Amino acid sequence: MKELDFEPAEFADRQRRVRAAMRAAGVELLLVTSPININYLVGARSKGYQHFQCLFFPLEPGPLILLSKLAERAELTDFSLADDIRSWGGYEPEDPIAATKKILDEKGYLRKKIGLEAPRYYVSPHEYMQLREVLGAAFVHDATRLVEDLKYVKSPAELAYIRRAAAIADAGMRSFVDALAEGRTELEVAAEAHRTMMALGSDAPPSPMNVGAGERSAYAHAMPNERRLRKGDFIHNEYGASYRRYVATLGRVMCLGTPTDRMREIYQAVRDASDACIATMRPGVACVEPHRVARGVLRKAGMEQFSVHTTGYGIAPGFPPAWGESIHMFADSPYTLEAGMVLSVEPPVYIHEEKLGARMIDNVLVTETGAEILSGFTRDFIVV
Repeated sequence: MKELDFEPAEFADRQRRVRAAMRAAGVELLLVTSPININYLVGARSKGYQHFQCLFFPLEPGPLILLSKLAERAELTDFSLADDIRSWGGYEPEDPIAATKKILDEKGYLRKKIGLEAPRYYVSPHEYMQLREVLGAAFVHDATRLVEDLKYVKSPAELAYIRRAAAIADAGMRSFVDALAEGRTELEVAAEAHRTMMALGSDAPPSPMNVGAGERSAYAHAMPNERRLRKGDFIHNEYGASYRRYVATLGRVMCLGTPTDRMREIYQAVRDASDACIATMRPGVACVEPHRVARGVLRKAGMEQFSVHTTGYGIAPGFPPAWGESIHMFADSPYTLEAGMVLSVEPPVYIHEEKLGARMIDNVLVTETGAEILSGFTRDFIVV
C-alpha cells in the first residue's frame, strides 16, 4: 500500500474534476509540470521540483506516467499514485525534454490534443520552447491554470491540514515574541520560531521568513540578518508553517520598548485595513471588493501610497520558492469568493523615507456566512 496524505477517494475526485475541465477545454492529454498540481493529482511531495518533471495525465483513465530526475525515483515509487515512474539523468547527463519526447512517441501521445502547463518557477523558458517545438500541432491549449483553478476551494481534509499548520504557526509566533530581547540578532530570534515549528511537525518552509526590525521595517521582504535588536525597534515578521505541504502564513507587528505615536498610527492603519477587508469577505463577493475596501481605509489614513503590496492572495500547498495561488485580492482580479477558499489578508504600509513599515498577516477561511480567521494569536500591537 502506498503511503499518501489523502484517501484514494479524494484523489479520484480530483482526477475526475480535472478530466472534466480537460474535456471542456478540448484537451486529450495534459502535461502537468507544476509540483503543486502533480502533488494534487498523485500525491508526490519529493524535491523533484528542483529539476524538470512531468506527469502525463490522459483524458481517459488509465496508467499514469510520471517523469522526474532519477534521484527522485525511489520516493515517487513509494509516495505517489503514479503507476509508471520514468527517470532522466542521474547515471549520466540527459536532456529531460528528450526523455519527454521519448514517452510521447512511445505512447502515441503526439496524435492527441495536448494541453501544457508553463508554471513561472518550475519550467525554464528554454525548456518551454523545446516542449512547444516537440509538441508542434499537437499543442492546443495553454493549461497553466487548468488544474489550479479547480483547487481554490479546499476539501475538509485539506482544511484539516491547513488548520494544523495555522496552529503550528501560532506556536512559532509565541516563540518569536518570547525571544525578542535587546542585543539578540534577527537570525537568533527567527531560529527560535523555526525550531518550534519544525519540532511540532512543520515541513521546511517553502519561502524564507521575513523579519524587518528598526530601519529595516521599511522593507517588505527583509530576510533576517545579523542586525542586533535595539530598544525602540519597530518590528514586523512573516512566515509560513507547512504541514504536509499545506501552508498557513502569519505576520504580526511589534515593538521592543516604548513605541512612538507614529508607530502606533501605522499599526492602526494596517489593522483597520485588515479588519475592513475581512469584514467584506463572504461567498459571492468579487475579490476586487475587499481590496477596494482595504485601500479605502489606508487612503483615509493618508497611507494608501505606501501600500506597495497586494491586499491578499490564495494560499496553496507550498513548494519552494512560494506558497501562493493565482487567486488574489487586487484591482485586476477576475475571481469571486466561494466558501472553502483560504486567502491571506495583508494590506501593508511601508514608508521608506521614514524607515518604518508594518504588515499584519492572517489566513482567512471563507465560510457560508462570512470569514473565519484561522490564527488564534493576538492581532494587537505587541509591545515587549
